[in-house]
Amino acid sequence: MLITMLMGVKQMLKQYVAMLPEIKRIGILKFISICCLCCFLVVSCTKPANQPVSSTNSSGENGRITIGTTLKLRTIDPADAYEQISAELLYNLGDRLYTYKSGTTELVPQLATAMPKISGDSLTYTIPLRQGVIFHDGSAFNAKAMAFSLERFIKNGGRPAFLLGDAIASIKATGEFELTIKLKKPFAAFPSLLAFAGACAISPQAYEIGPGKFKPDSFVGTGPYKLVKYASDSLKFDVFDKYWGEKPANKGIDIQFLSTPANLFNAFKTGAVDVAYLSLDADQIRNLEERAKKGDWQAIAAKSSTVSYMILNLKSKPLDNLAVRQAIATIIDRPLLNERVLRGQAEPVYSLIPTTFDVYKPVFQKQYQEANMAKAKELLNKAGFSSANPAKLQIWYPSASTKRAMVANTLKAIAQKNLDGALEIEVNGVESPTLFQNLDKGIYPAALVDWVADYFDADNYIQPFLSCSKGSVKSGCIEGASQGQGSFYYSDRVNQLIAQQRQESNPATRKAIFGEIQDILAKDVPFIPLWQDKDYAFAQKDVTGVKLEPTQTFPFWLLSKQ
Repeated sequence: MLITMLMGVKQMLKQYVAMLPEIKRIGILKFISICCLCCFLVVSCTKPANQPVSSTNSSGENGRITIGTTLKLRTIDPADAYEQISAELLYNLGDRLYTYKSGTTELVPQLATAMPKISGDSLTYTIPLRQGVIFHDGSAFNAKAMAFSLERFIKNGGRPAFLLGDAIASIKATGEFELTIKLKKPFAAFPSLLAFAGACAISPQAYEIGPGKFKPDSFVGTGPYKLVKYASDSLKFDVFDKYWGEKPANKGIDIQFLSTPANLFNAFKTGAVDVAYLSLDADQIRNLEERAKKGDWQAIAAKSSTVSYMILNLKSKPLDNLAVRQAIATIIDRPLLNERVLRGQAEPVYSLIPTTFDVYKPVFQKQYQEANMAKAKELLNKAGFSSANPAKLQIWYPSASTKRAMVANTLKAIAQKNLDGALEIEVNGVESPTLFQNLDKGIYPAALVDWVADYFDADNYIQPFLSCSKGSVKSGCIEGASQGQGSFYYSDRVNQLIAQQRQESNPATRKAIFGEIQDILAKDVPFIPLWQDKDYAFAQKDVTGVKLEPTQTFPFWLLSKQ
């Protein structure tokens, strides 16, 4: 660098001598001014070759963190919010009666001060509440406010209203800081249900009770952040200075909604966002992980409790034949799917209940040998299908899901290669809203989807799939959870077992009940579990505090910049 500067000075001296006549013409002061301007421009434009290009994201200058995501936000009203992105945001904006101890699945008090006192008949829950808590609008939190929040959740009739509405008979403030909830029938997982993101406290001054009376673009709760901007492409959270609990390590959070995984991928790589979270494609995740190993940024991965599975419509031919459903279960090669399609970013799962829970039982691994093509052909032949008379199956998937498209086509290729024409698979994509709106109509013979739990209990991976309130073995499910899922499965025994585990308080007895339910699931095959996801977040090198909880939550308040 010094040699380069000296050479530059020498060159300038030569130019000075050559320009002496011109200097005399324009004047020495003007010449000096021009030289100074040139030197300033040279210095301003000169940068050492190894100096990094500054990030386009300036949020770190004022202590704020920018998080990028591709998930679409429909509403942030707790009484109507029923999507993953809404749950993540409400988790950070609000407080519930109970939450989970960081790094564990242990339920602990939040706005409550202790675990509930439960009556002898398991129907009445008495909950002591925290004092000194303030809402974002300055009003005080108490038992009446908490009762209002839960009643509104039920009575306004939003998408998740059934979660509390099906369980709760009454909610009363039996003291200024005491809440009493009576259930319609015993429900062992009820405290976990009170940790649902939408069951948070909201200000009675900012909301009203009434069917459909929602406020999708505002939030007034008690959490560590308050919502100060809601737009279609971004949100802004400011730190709530009167928060009763742990203060955020940052000065605020900015959420950026990107239209595609490619846009999120590029925004993170260029530094336009500090953290990329939900959702990137498998190849993009692998690319970012490899670059993280080189020190370009951070990659944080954690086991998720999201289960991906195949729905089998028992009212659709040939899936009304048990042998055909069992044959499909037999051709599944989960390790192959994980390696080639999912890039190792998941793990095989052999039950609808994920491995996160101690009641998990790998029943499909025990019942069906992985990728046993000889057994599959035997089952298809038993059902009357062969190359001359093939079983024909349509598999549908959300068209925006690249990995599900690849999984469906991989299953199609496996059948073509190994089953001698006895099973023909047709693959179709459809927009996600259309798919889920039509599942209960029986339109799709089979569908590839995933399940994000509403509350962290094994019940939430069984009851929403296998329960049926009206139907028969002959007619299938006419009304109930399995009808809503598009399987139309009905079993008297499973209905009895679901009711038993919901009322059973003894963990060992409850585990045994879940074991029997899973055995029946593998035998009857109304659903085929496929894989259990991993959660990923990517953070720039100067970001600290990125932590993905085992309960599928992401605490924004831990984030900060060095």
